[in-house]
Amino acid sequence: MDGVIVKEVRSRKDLHDFIFLPEKVHKGEAEWLPPIYMDDKLLFNKKKNKSYLYADAILLVAYSQGKPRGRIMGIINNRYNAIHNENHGRFCFMESYNEPEVFHALITSVEDWARKKGMTHLVGPLGFSDKDPQGFQIEGFEYPLFITAANNSPYMVSLIESEGYGKKIDLVNYLVKMPEELPEIYRRVIDRVGKTSEYKIVEFTTKKELRQVIVPALELMNETFSEIYGFVPLTDKEKVEFANRYIPILDPKYIKVVMSDGQMAGFAVGMPDVSPGIRACRGRLIPFGLLQVLRESKRTKKLMMMLGGVKKEYRGRGLDVLMGVKILESAIKSRMELIDSHLVLEDNHKMRAEYERVGGKVVKKFRIYQKSLRT
Repeated sequence: MDGVIVKEVRSRKDLHDFIFLPEKVHKGEAEWLPPIYMDDKLLFNKKKNKSYLYADAILLVAYSQGKPRGRIMGIINNRYNAIHNENHGRFCFMESYNEPEVFHALITSVEDWARKKGMTHLVGPLGFSDKDPQGFQIEGFEYPLFITAANNSPYMVSLIESEGYGKKIDLVNYLVKMPEELPEIYRRVIDRVGKTSEYKIVEFTTKKELRQVIVPALELMNETFSEIYGFVPLTDKEKVEFANRYIPILDPKYIKVVMSDGQMAGFAVGMPDVSPGIRACRGRLIPFGLLQVLRESKRTKKLMMMLGGVKKEYRGRGLDVLMGVKILESAIKSRMELIDSHLVLEDNHKMRAEYERVGGKVVKKFRIYQKSLRT
């Protein structure tokens, strides 16, 4: 393809091209899951997204014959690099038609940008933190797409590998049929934990109740997720923004908290799969899309596990099992049929064993790639 021009996003029109390019690339794909555009407009707004306070970023769009044909975002997460003593740049939110020249122009532009800023490697797809979509999907394209995960076309895998990128780490996605009864080992754990008054399981019925615990839960997440690849601790402002973003679509009955001595010892968050509602409204919540999403949250038969953590000093005592069982009980009462694990790092053997214990199978695999920028 002749005449590929890569342009940095500087104007409103440029940003419009960047945000809405994916729906053009995937036009005609009935199962493609669009982003929530309200969130994207905040995510890519340097004045409103607090992540830009600690990260350098660049948005690029590739044009051919005056039409947008691909996009990419480059990020240098200075906070993460300082914590982990790395000089790694990131690429993310990459979309392209199946056009190698466009893909090459985009990825090399970010490589040059990161190299000039002193970076030694480029990794991705990886956003500001592990809360953004991670990796390119490499397996399981026959299964439905889900929110907060990559929704790339299969050809993106061959395009990135042809640019010399290799595996950094893989993430897997489990699908579990709702068990008719709990495994015996879970029953034993519940019996043991239930005999002590040291722990109190807290359940919720209203979103007002959730607001009292959501920020403490995110503070606990900062502590417990520190060992997870790609995670960056949330600032106080980011905690509030994160809470405000997700509370409208959370169902209180799928959030469980364990307290000990008046302090939060652990939390677990599940969420009804609202992907069909997002697809129905084409990612546009205003003016009526939110109603479609909320309607889907009431009738879906799939529960997605989103977040969870237990303080280090309370690990190994069965609190994760206790919360998981309570979520299962709520899901069974609501006639849920499937559990989606969200994304699990391939080397998180403990969590993988728990999903396999209840009959879960890996249905999707995602890969974060890396390449040395040293010449």
